[in-house]
Amino acid sequence: MDELFQSRRMWRRHELKPHYDVAIVGAGVHGLATAYYLAKEHGVRKVALLEKGYLGCGSSGRNTAILRSNYRTVEGIPFYELSLKLYEQMSAELGWNVLFSQCGHLTLAHNDSGVAGLRVRAENNQLLGVDSRIIYPAEIRRLVPALDVSSGAHWPILAALYHPPGGIIRHDAVVWGYARACDALGVEIHPFTEVTGMETARGRVERVRTTRGDLAAGAVVNCTAGWASTVSQMAGVPLPIVTHPLQACVTEPLKPFLHHVIVSATLHVYVNQTDKGELVIGAEIDPYQSYSFRGTLPTLEQMATYTLELFPQLHGLRVLRQWAGVCDITPDFAPIIGRAEDVVNFYMDVGWGTYGFKAAPGSGKLLAALIATGRAPELLEPFAPGRFRQGRLVGEKAAAAVSH
Repeated sequence: MDELFQSRRMWRRHELKPHYDVAIVGAGVHGLATAYYLAKEHGVRKVALLEKGYLGCGSSGRNTAILRSNYRTVEGIPFYELSLKLYEQMSAELGWNVLFSQCGHLTLAHNDSGVAGLRVRAENNQLLGVDSRIIYPAEIRRLVPALDVSSGAHWPILAALYHPPGGIIRHDAVVWGYARACDALGVEIHPFTEVTGMETARGRVERVRTTRGDLAAGAVVNCTAGWASTVSQMAGVPLPIVTHPLQACVTEPLKPFLHHVIVSATLHVYVNQTDKGELVIGAEIDPYQSYSFRGTLPTLEQMATYTLELFPQLHGLRVLRQWAGVCDITPDFAPIIGRAEDVVNFYMDVGWGTYGFKAAPGSGKLLAALIATGRAPELLEPFAPGRFRQGRLVGEKAAAAVSH
């Protein structure tokens, strides 16, 4: 019976072995993507994915699953474009429908400075081959008839950055698809296996301690999002990261009326509608540092207030549930990806803030290449851990700090 049960599982159970080529801490979408590309493209299959809870229990299952590549910096735009292209191919690649709807993404501007900022992003996007352009109220009204673009609105909409390839995806489908593919390639997935410490010597992580026993690995990778600084500290690698909750909510279902992702940087709110008709509404990060997964009434009031500024007709709509994830934020709002400077076998894919899900396939693919070959791909170089000491900050806040 147990063999039959195992054969029907999407990924198998394993006893923890004493040694692996690579041990990845965190089996969310970043850890899974790194393991998948290590096995598929580099033949590194003796890999252990260590997750303290169930797969997708962290930020991978607590985000609003918005995808886009219309960032602002010359370092960030090609990186996110690579990831978006990988998402476009993912269902065919994994043999598993990840339900990616490229419905288009609009970032609204409500004042002159907002329009100027969107214009810079649009020009940078176009120079680097990303489909993104400024549109104005008449076209916005045609795309989103329900949006209040009247001149009498409290927060008038002057323009929007329209990014047609952007959209929404089913986050748990991405996690399950990667997990199935990893298992088929021989990667071991170990849920409910919490890493409790690391032993370092001679500039290396010699041993990883877990709640199910100890192990050694040629490379140890930190893919733990909101807990990134805690895990890196176990390896003696301090990180300039702070962790903030990010809240969202889902409403009762409505007849489909919203066919694009709507984001307002000024109002700190973003809205999309699922295939079931629910509205998914997100906010800006909480103003305090915390690891809390709990929703709060002030943030719910903020989400409701600003959603009604954009869609006044939604008054009276009921909220079904509210939740929070935790975000690991760096000083320049750009990720930390690469090998630690002083611990030669410790790698990191952290510091993603509110936008890590968008970048998971690209970061996993590039980090796997670094681990397997020892050479950092060109797209990774700007995000190396040493950039803070060297004063080479990326500065992605203008396109990344307002959640999605």
